[in-house]
Amino acid sequence: MLPETIPHRAETLQVLRFIAREPMLMLSGDDEGYGSRWTLGGQQIQPAIARYLMESGFIAETGRTEFGARKLTLTPSGDLFREKGLLWWASLSLFQKIRVTLLG
Repeated sequence: MLPETIPHRAETLQVLRFIAREPMLMLSGDDEGYGSRWTLGGQQIQPAIARYLMESGFIAETGRTEFGARKLTLTPSGDLFREKGLLWWASLSLFQKIRVTLLG
């Protein structure tokens, strides 16, 4: 994946950090995904990030909650993507981290 195709890179990396500890929940809307919401630790995830992770095969459904929400966790390729992202983030200078955080 090219860095330019990753939506909101700093925020995507933050989601990857948290999803390693607990599953993301998808509250389904209609069949086309309209109205769907994704949450992680009670915080809503931007649809662009959730869809990117799903369409890239970095997260997959592992079951449902008792209320019918879909549980999504990292796939093996998602684990590798997260590790590469953490290494990339650690290699950035403070100025670069601020730039990526503010500008994507």
